[in-house]
Amino acid sequence: MFLLRGNHESRPVNMQYGFYNECKRRYSVTLYETFQWAFYCMPLCAIVGGRIMCMHGGIPFGLLSLEQIDEFQRPTDIADVGIPSDLCWADPVSGVVGFQDSPRGAGHVFGEATVKEFNEKFKLDLIVRAHQVVMDGYEFFADKKLVTIFSAPCYCGHFDNLGAVLQVATNMECTINTFGHDLSAAPIKKAPAPAQVAAAPVTK
Repeated sequence: MFLLRGNHESRPVNMQYGFYNECKRRYSVTLYETFQWAFYCMPLCAIVGGRIMCMHGGIPFGLLSLEQIDEFQRPTDIADVGIPSDLCWADPVSGVVGFQDSPRGAGHVFGEATVKEFNEKFKLDLIVRAHQVVMDGYEFFADKKLVTIFSAPCYCGHFDNLGAVLQVATNMECTINTFGHDLSAAPIKKAPAPAQVAAAPVTK
């Protein structure tokens, strides 16, 4: 199993959103610091079968080769700008041309054409990312060249969203399983996801 780093695996963010206080109250500050060291060492993205790129945030501005990502030294924290920032913070937004500054204050937003250009440049079929609540648990973008997978149903108790998990078979066939807040229940919806351009369309 490989765990990828997201924007909350960063000291400024997880301290602001209560992780420090929870560790301190339940266990110790030492445990909190141990978590930070683990977060600093986590990988930022993964390539599955040479065809699917996975990250928490989105595609990065200024990436010239996939090998660049391996050159970032770990352990490290995540700055507000740069390739690591986009991999943890960037978002797809319909109608955006190229890359633009994100209203989140870190990373960029990018549009449909940028996804297609990125996939063509790096010979990818699909971008898989998270970082945004989507009501069906998954949401396609840029003619199914990118999919957002959000695996936390009923997020924070404030949303009525489903959760989703994307599974990739050894033949690179992708399936999305969705589920409600009762994680012991069988998946209530399945949809094929495109591992290549000619894959079957999604059925709801």
